[in-house]
Amino acid sequence: MLSARDQAASLLHLDSSHSGDSITRRLSARFAEVWKGRHGASEHRYRDLVAEPVPPISPAYCALGRRVERNGYVPPAKVDALIENDAEEREWALTLPLIEQFLDAGTVLIGAPMYNFSIPASLKAWIDRVTFPGAYTDPDTGHSLLRGTRIVVVTARGGAYGPGAPRAGFDFQEPYLRAYFANLGIAGGDVEFVNAEMALADLVPHLARFSEMAAESLAAAREAVTELASR
Repeated sequence: MLSARDQAASLLHLDSSHSGDSITRRLSARFAEVWKGRHGASEHRYRDLVAEPVPPISPAYCALGRRVERNGYVPPAKVDALIENDAEEREWALTLPLIEQFLDAGTVLIGAPMYNFSIPASLKAWIDRVTFPGAYTDPDTGHSLLRGTRIVVVTARGGAYGPGAPRAGFDFQEPYLRAYFANLGIAGGDVEFVNAEMALADLVPHLARFSEMAAESLAAAREAVTELASR
C-alpha cells in the first residue's frame, strides 16, 4: 500500500466507453494530461475497462463474500484464510489487486458515457468486483478507508439531463454513482461530475438544432476537467 503522502498524489484512471470516437475518453485523457503535468506520471494507473474488461463476478465470488460477511467483515488481508476451494481462490486473485489499487488512489478518474440512461456494463463489472464485503472498513474504528478519496466522473450524454431538462428524471447515471460512492463512505463533496451533454447533436439529424448547445457543453466540460486536474 502507498504511504499517505504518495496516495494523495496518485491517480487511478478508468475508461468505460465502447466508442472509437469517445468524448469521455478525450476528456479523461485531458484530465490525466494536466494531472501528470503537475504530479508526474509515475503514480498514474490506467485501465481501459473495454480493452481489458473486469470479469463478471461468479457464484464462487458471492459464496466467498457471504462467508466474509458471516465472519464480521474481515479485512482483505485475512480473506485468504476463509477460501474453501480453487474457484474462490481464482475469484479472490482477480479481486484483491483491484481493491488495493482503489485503496491506493488519492483520486479516481472515471470516464463514463451514458448508456440507456445509466452506466456502461464495463464500469458496472468493475464496481461489482471491487465492492467486496469489508474491503473498505477499518476493522479497528469502523470508519471508511476511502474517506478523503477524490472521485472525478466525466460523462457524455446524447441528450440533456441536467436540472430543468425534460429528461432530467431519466438520469440514472449520476444519482447512481453518487449513491454508490456515498455508501462506500466517500463524502459528497469529494465526488465531482463533469457532464458533456447533447453529444449526439452532430450525428442524429433530429438533434442538429442543438449543435451549438453541444459545442458549448463540450467546451465547458474541457475547461472544467482542466481546472479540476490542476487542483
